[in-house]
Amino acid sequence: MSKVIDLVRPVVESIIDEHGDMLVDMEYVTEKGKKYLRIYVDREPDGIDIDEIAALSELVSEKLDSLNPDPFPEPYVLELSSPGAERPIKTAADWKRALNDYIHIGLYQKVEDKKVYEGTLKSYNDDEIVLEIKDKTRRKTLTVPRKLIANVRFAIEF
Repeated sequence: MSKVIDLVRPVVESIIDEHGDMLVDMEYVTEKGKKYLRIYVDREPDGIDIDEIAALSELVSEKLDSLNPDPFPEPYVLELSSPGAERPIKTAADWKRALNDYIHIGLYQKVEDKKVYEGTLKSYNDDEIVLEIKDKTRRKTLTVPRKLIANVRFAIEF
């Protein structure tokens, strides 16, 4: 299925870039027997609105329908949307954007007796991240090896 993504990503990305928007992620998945091409887009600094998503959806749909040969082996549903406030952090650009932002991490194994943390990302490199977390009534710094991170996403602080 990644072959389809590899074929259509450059086409989709050029349309999104032309509009000053940003391709966040793409997935081509099967759910309940149907194929879905999901494209997540955003706009800096304030996010993307529904009118821009609708315009992009129409342009992307028209362009994908005109590709020859057709990269899709069977019918599919096209979905364009915002990735949402709590979207996953996947790319180098996502990590850069997450710096000094509130994030959620899930771990493969416990660090200081917990497998889930939320806090402000203070720094990161290829080997580890540093979070500022709340520990009861005080704030403390937690260093987590990146190899222990199962998932990471932006989070909303309450």
